[in-house]
Amino acid sequence: MHHKSIGFIGGGRVTRIFLEGWKRANAMPARVTVCDCNQEALAKLKDRFPNIEVGASSSAVAAQDIVFLAVHPPVMVEVCGGVKANLKPDAILVSLAPKFTVSKLTEILGGFARIARVIPNAPSIIGQGYNPTVLGSALSAGDRAEVKSLLGPLGECPEVAEEKLEAYAILSGMGPTYLWFQLQTLREVAAGFGLTDAEIVPAMKRMVCGGTRTLLESGLSPSEVMDLIPVKPLAEMEAQVSELYRTRLPAIYQKIKP
Repeated sequence: MHHKSIGFIGGGRVTRIFLEGWKRANAMPARVTVCDCNQEALAKLKDRFPNIEVGASSSAVAAQDIVFLAVHPPVMVEVCGGVKANLKPDAILVSLAPKFTVSKLTEILGGFARIARVIPNAPSIIGQGYNPTVLGSALSAGDRAEVKSLLGPLGECPEVAEEKLEAYAILSGMGPTYLWFQLQTLREVAAGFGLTDAEIVPAMKRMVCGGTRTLLESGLSPSEVMDLIPVKPLAEMEAQVSELYRTRLPAIYQKIKP
């Protein structure tokens, strides 16, 4: 169990993912405080995680040992302006948002530089996340170990170059949303064919993991991989879907770049 006090400014999806991941891994920190202006969101968190403290004020949360900024970029400046006076000099601030670099956060926090950045990945909720991480230069070796000890139960947390974080936001951060609705539809269709969930789940897991590894690790070219299966029921839709990837994702990337 992590014994430093933990604060989350923002009680939305990412906070729930982290708390659930820790809970499932039996790695819930001893002291967790969450603030959010949405009382309904806080009530849901408190119901699921009875031992956490919740409230509307960010000042108490900002005074914890390790503070997670779990807010969206449009409100980042306002939130940082409201909490910078409450940060302890030896605290560690972990931003979970794209767009705001360590140097920019340091600027709007009045010079506070003990900062890490993480692009969260939703499978962290079951300990299978891929959470690219940047550890600011003001963090000591001990500080870095503290951050990694919190991220470790959630999955992998590779250190990456900061200028690549927003690319990871598109790839691994938002990536599951490109696939989940398709996989769920396939699951429902398979059930309509008479397969039970007990039969569908292992087949889907192996199909998705094996298919991905075949594309990335087989040594075959992408076209050779895609030619391994002769029947392609959705072939006429491939160009349209590919075009969506090539137009919409770069547009989002431009919006979240620093």
